[in-house]
Amino acid sequence: MSNVRLNVDALLRDVMNKTTGCTNLYYQPPTGLRMKYPCIVYSESRIQNRHANDRVYIQHPFYTVTVIDADPDSKLKAAVSVLPKCAYDRQFVSDNLYHTVFTLYT
Repeated sequence: MSNVRLNVDALLRDVMNKTTGCTNLYYQPPTGLRMKYPCIVYSESRIQNRHANDRVYIQHPFYTVTVIDADPDSKLKAAVSVLPKCAYDRQFVSDNLYHTVFTLYT
């Protein structure tokens, strides 16, 4: 596990603990896993490379962070939306659960 992902995991775990008192946090959950709600699901979505002298000198990973909750006005969604380097992407409803998707970059 990379240090960057560990930092993202710790940040999201802290937000969940302060907001809901639970830590239903999943990194790239396998298909069929029974998740507990409300929860956060996150995964690495892309890597931005910066180049100099014909080589990569720094990389910035981006993560897709999805807050899943039965409450459309979720406190967890509000807490994630104000994280540094976090941008709102979209929202959709599936199986009577609200999914709010953010992009978090490091």
